[in-house]
Amino acid sequence: MHLPSFLLLLWLPTLPAHHGPPHGGGPHTHGTPRCYPAEELPFGQAPPHLLARGAKWEQALPVALVSSLEAAGRKRQEGAPAWTQCSALRSEEVLEAEVHRRSISPWRYRVDTDVDRYPQKLAFAECLCRGCISAKTGRESPALNSVPLHQSLLVLRRRPCSRDGPGAPTPGAFAFHPEFIRVPVGCTCVLPRSQAR
Repeated sequence: MHLPSFLLLLWLPTLPAHHGPPHGGGPHTHGTPRCYPAEELPFGQAPPHLLARGAKWEQALPVALVSSLEAAGRKRQEGAPAWTQCSALRSEEVLEAEVHRRSISPWRYRVDTDVDRYPQKLAFAECLCRGCISAKTGRESPALNSVPLHQSLLVLRRRPCSRDGPGAPTPGAFAFHPEFIRVPVGCTCVLPRSQAR
């Protein structure tokens, strides 16, 4: 799951030097992201040359989970219960469940949406318990703390830009900048800090 981010890291910094001159004028130099006019790209899409080099965002867990989370959200609207709180762990109920429900530090996923980011939608994990569930009792215990685990993910950030060189941004124009963000992908149990000293 970490390989796509690594591949993106390798080729994104060199992208400005590999595509052709900017359409519609405007300066473009090595190391400077291309400035796109509003009519060139549909909102929410990244330039094709950024997506055609073999690195697939869809293979990253935070992206791959989005469609199933949205489908589950539609089912909840139809009356299926949501799993949103720390509850007693019953082995007979979670035997066939996904890892995030069988964990003694259970978590749920939510879809985080940012219209100025590509991919716009990512699955973020949220810990359901402050403590961790005891394997003996099946109930939450304060002996351990639940904390999120993060993955560094390379995304593209849309930012206003000027089509005419330095100066005020051109209305509706934007450039894509690579940016690493920390995405919570799960939860684990740790010793409380007060006991770890």
